[in-house]
Amino acid sequence: MAEISASTVVKLRKMSGQGMMDCKKALEEADGDMDKAMEILRKKGLATLAKRAERETSEGAVISWQSEDGKVAALATLCCETDFVAKSDDFRALARDIREYIAACGSDEGSANLLQTAVAGKTFEQMLTDVVSKTGEKMQVGDYTRFRLNDAGLIGTYVHFNSKVGSMVRIDTSDEKVAESPALKQAASEIAMHITASKPLALDKEDLDPQMVEREKAIYAEQVQNKPPQIVEKIVEGKMKKFYTEYCLLEQPFVKDDSKTVEQVVAEAAKQAGGEAKIAQFVRFAVG
Repeated sequence: MAEISASTVVKLRKMSGQGMMDCKKALEEADGDMDKAMEILRKKGLATLAKRAERETSEGAVISWQSEDGKVAALATLCCETDFVAKSDDFRALARDIREYIAACGSDEGSANLLQTAVAGKTFEQMLTDVVSKTGEKMQVGDYTRFRLNDAGLIGTYVHFNSKVGSMVRIDTSDEKVAESPALKQAASEIAMHITASKPLALDKEDLDPQMVEREKAIYAEQVQNKPPQIVEKIVEGKMKKFYTEYCLLEQPFVKDDSKTVEQVVAEAAKQAGGEAKIAQFVRFAVG
């Protein structure tokens, strides 16, 4: 077995970020070969992931990214097991690094696609595994979605100060002048914040799961089953209207001014700029 010098152990520690004892053991197993030792440490991380596959990752952070021209934006969740690790320097560094991988990812959704994205010859899955081997805690990319502007429009993003919840909204406009207007930019930012707080399930009632809608109607009808059929119909209709205003984004009362719906806020902001605008899609991610 090759003699492992202290300087070699220190070098591996700087390269891997692992503890001195782990580095020494890896070098001893690799007979002093630095590349093999790095691979041993990486396998340690993979083993940790496999061992903890069933563990809950209820802590972590929501990460947002947007291109310089604002035409592309994405939202992802980076998850771990404990708040202690979520606040660690290693996790925070990984949360910063993931933005570079988001920028390089060619897919618009799917955590697996983000994990397989490579930057400088290293996939994000490898980056994540390296950090797992340091912390001994399971980590994963929980969600990933990217929005793109194909025509005139803008994308608003918001991540809450605790990094546990964030949202993204794409607004299509009649022209670039409307998209660049301060009023609509402010509306986009505020609506992303609104989505974070109000938890809509769909853009409008047509986008709701039909089975969910029928289930709600059945529940409301059951509550007033002893009344005449025509009365039951009216009561169910009224309750469903309230249901739509609670869970459909366009019909929700705007959090900053509940005298207006979200749809009205966008329309009024666009009108100020001399054009039209409509919300095309949104997403809300939360950790935990």
